[in-house]
Parts: sequence; C-alpha cells; structure tokens
Amino acid sequence: MKIREYKDRDKKELIDLWFKCDLVVPWNKPELDIQRKLKVNPELFLVGVVDGKIIASIMGGYEGHRGWINYLAVDPEHRRQGYGLYLMQEVEKRLKAMGCPKINIQIRRTNPEAIKFYEAIGYTDDNMVSLGKHLCQENNDLQYSRNKK
Repeated sequence: MKIREYKDRDKKELIDLWFKCDLVVPWNKPELDIQRKLKVNPELFLVGVVDGKIIASIMGGYEGHRGWINYLAVDPEHRRQGYGLYLMQEVEKRLKAMGCPKINIQIRRTNPEAIKFYEAIGYTDDNMVSLGKHLCQENNDLQYSRNKK
C-alpha cells in the first residue's frame, strides 16, 4: 500500500469507502468534514492506495495540545493485512515531528472491532468521559430531529 496525502479528485472514492466501512452516521456530512479538514493540517489527511484504488484513509489533527485521529478506514476486503497499523504509524510519526505529546481517539461503543484494534497497537482507555456539543446549525438540526423521535 502506498500512502499519500488526500487530493480533491479522491473525494467520491473516499466517501464511498467511509460508507462501506460504516463510518458515516446520519449527523455526519462527509463532504463538509473533508472541506473542514483541508483547512487544518491537510498534511495529516492521508489515503492508502493499492493498485490505483483507495483502500484506506486516516484523518489526523493537532491543535497544539493533543493529536486526534478520525476516519481511520480500511476496506473490509483488505483488512488484517497491516494497512490500518501502517496508516497509524505514519500519522503518529508526523504528529510526533510536530511536537504532539499525546493522541486522543474517540471510538463509538458500537464498534468493538475498532476498540480491539487500537488496544492492540498500544492505546489504552484513559478513563475519561467524552462529551460533545454541535456548534453548526446543520448538526444541531440533525441532533434535534434524532432526539425528538
């Protein structure tokens, strides 16, 4: 697998991968997530390519205090070949070079396979509670309609 930075031409193929990997939930807008990511640390937005096809992705971030990982995806047909680990190692290397002291990851409880993956590569439960608040109107509308039912 070759790792390279995301390019605009990757958008449709990448979003298809995210849907295939069940990373997109009703309140996510993948196109908007990509737009926003390209404004902050675009060098940490990577794709993995095999035979000219995007089979993996990762979105890293760093705001000066902690690093973050989002949208780590490996096509189900290509899992258990080390591609996820390879992407994580590349982002960790880049974050470390930026001076990042620690990486945080949020994983949905409904994704035990991802939890096992991160634990296997050295990530531990920080015994923290993750809270969130949507600041964008489109997310607030989705959140409200989801909770109203």
